[in-house]
Amino acid sequence: MNIPMLDLKKQYQYMKKDIDNAISKCLEHQSWILGPEVKEFEQRCAEFFGIKHCVGCSSGTDSIVLPLRALSIKKGEEFFSADEEIITTPFTFTATGDAILRAGATPVFVDIEPDTFNINPESVSAYLKSNFAGKVAGIIPVHLYGTPCKMDIIMDIAKKFKLFVIEDVAQAFGGTWRNKKLGTIGNAGALSFFPSKNLGGFGDGGMIITDDDELAEISRCLTKHGGRDKYNVDHIGYNARLDTIQAAILLVKLKYVEQLNNKRIEIAKRYSDQLSDIKEIKTPEIFEGSVFHQYTIRVKNGNRDQLYTFLKEKGIASMIYYPVCLHKMKVFESRAKVNGNLPEAEKATKEVLSLPVEPLMTVGEQDYVVEAIKEFFAEK
Repeated sequence: MNIPMLDLKKQYQYMKKDIDNAISKCLEHQSWILGPEVKEFEQRCAEFFGIKHCVGCSSGTDSIVLPLRALSIKKGEEFFSADEEIITTPFTFTATGDAILRAGATPVFVDIEPDTFNINPESVSAYLKSNFAGKVAGIIPVHLYGTPCKMDIIMDIAKKFKLFVIEDVAQAFGGTWRNKKLGTIGNAGALSFFPSKNLGGFGDGGMIITDDDELAEISRCLTKHGGRDKYNVDHIGYNARLDTIQAAILLVKLKYVEQLNNKRIEIAKRYSDQLSDIKEIKTPEIFEGSVFHQYTIRVKNGNRDQLYTFLKEKGIASMIYYPVCLHKMKVFESRAKVNGNLPEAEKATKEVLSLPVEPLMTVGEQDYVVEAIKEFFAEK
């Protein structure tokens, strides 16, 4: 049996008629740059999130860079200065930290919580109260693996220290924290439509969501080279528009996203029920509001890499997200600050293993994964 992490071909077949019709409409109207589907998709997302502004852009990375730039422009500067700091997690994809650098600021990496893999609010607060804290401007919490950060605590910290908050929702489309949609709690939310995401396109794409009128307007300008008038621009901008054809595909897939998120949650609960008796692994907690972009276990006693290889030999895909913390990467060596040794983040890099969570996988396919894991540990 061959079990992929995600089966995009199966998902396409599931929505084939709707997707083919959407693409055909684009072929007919030939309006490829900011065509009608882009505006409609932004409107549908605004309704989905219950928020005023949704600004489509070219990638999940740009969905972080653009609101950061907009916040800097709001205070009168094109970019942040290097002495301005933005706190985030070291246990995430490099784009989060890279976006801070691209906006001109300095990333500050603080430790994570062991149970959620998300930024630890206590670590954020401790840094802000320390003698090492510089001129902190904001926080970027990442809802990793589809699990929500503790946003009420983070927002309380932000209010106390007068910081902005941009939520990285790349892995958590449709997730919630205490019945509030992720991305709507901070000053802005950053979405990714990379093909593997819970709502993924057929290429790159992203979106900024916010209730801040000025932030939305500036972000939209930045997607179009920095000006309301493309022949007389105001700011240092980007060519960062959301493609019409991606918007058309995403409009179709948006209709299915909650259904498929619910299937992910069912798969996660089934994994946890069936793997809970294996002492050598720790299953993720089933947090309310999680949409399980990944189902990530901890493998104890140094067995993670061996289990990965064993599953591969059985035809089962698994992934290690993420094997290297951001603060250990060369790009951040002289460009970031680190608050202490970050033991929980570094421990996670050695233990995490994400299992297949294709929302259309069968019970039989999932049972095959579970039995393989049990077989591996039975031989230990």
